[in-house]
Amino acid sequence: MHIPLIYRAVLAWLSIIAYRNKDKKVGETLVSVSDVVEEHWATYGRNFFSRYDYELIDPRYGSLTPVLSSQECESKGANKMMEYLRDLASKSKRGGSYGGYVLQFADDFSYTDPVDGSVVTKQGVRFVFSDGSRIIFRLSGTGSAGATVRIYIERFEPDVSKHELEARVALKPLIGEPPPLVCWLLMLDDLTAA
Repeated sequence: MHIPLIYRAVLAWLSIIAYRNKDKKVGETLVSVSDVVEEHWATYGRNFFSRYDYELIDPRYGSLTPVLSSQECESKGANKMMEYLRDLASKSKRGGSYGGYVLQFADDFSYTDPVDGSVVTKQGVRFVFSDGSRIIFRLSGTGSAGATVRIYIERFEPDVSKHELEARVALKPLIGEPPPLVCWLLMLDDLTAA
């Protein structure tokens, strides 16, 4: 019998909570999911994460401007953006500064199947910074229509006093004002110039 992933996650958490509360007496305060998560963060730090999906990309108006257009047009805009990012990654140098972040490496990563050894290239473009923060751009065909560009943004935070921040606040130096590192990397004006 196949159990969907969400149910497996719920069962895993129920198992963890049951184990952590097995010796509790009636009336004692029980360990919650939040308690377990906060304890984990205090020990190992917290990774803040966000994903942005951009669909229906039109090269006439900018790589991240959603519009209703033909699938061919959408794919051209998404492919143009990914080619720009591949070129930027190939020219990027370790130690380079990107909006206040120091680059550790940038690459167009591939995936090697551990079972049959097959290699799939052009899986996405990664910009990984010296503090462990990273921005990944991937082209996907699994969106609701045409080409979808997915942007994954992650930042590690070891400081316990910052673990309660909302992800959008913790990631603001990478995605927020001023200036958003994602847009700085894309340099949208250069990409969309006629």
